Amino acid sequence: MKKIIFMLSLLSLSLFADVKNAYITQKIVDSKLPIVDVRTPPEWRETGLLKGAIPIMFFNQQGKYNINAFLKELNEKVDTTKPFAIICHTGSRTSMIAPWMSQELGYKVVNLKGGMEYATKGVKLKTYPYTK
Repeated sequence: MKKIIFMLSLLSLSLFADVKNAYITQKIVDSKLPIVDVRTPPEWRETGLLKGAIPIMFFNQQGKYNINAFLKELNEKVDTTKPFAIICHTGSRTSMIAPWMSQELGYKVVNLKGGMEYATKGVKLKTYPYTK
């Protein structure tokens, strides 16, 4: 039930939040914009990570989440006072997370539409192995 309420909250926020949405490009990867990869460790191992991406899982493999743990790790690894991007497998998770982060936390978030699927198959960006 908590998950359903959270998902509905995220979806309703997406109607009002001001989030930048962009398809991933090599230019974005090469920029100084931090990219947070919110997929799961098995996904990171399967496809690898974009150059410089910061892996911080949001939803686990069962679809559960721990917002406090996610935010703690995010704030340890990313300067959230500056813009940063988030990416997942296809853009579904980030399309829910990005508006929430923008609206509720005031973060300047770029939602990378199409996710790693688009990055690797559409743009054919190089990935690097996840080694943990």
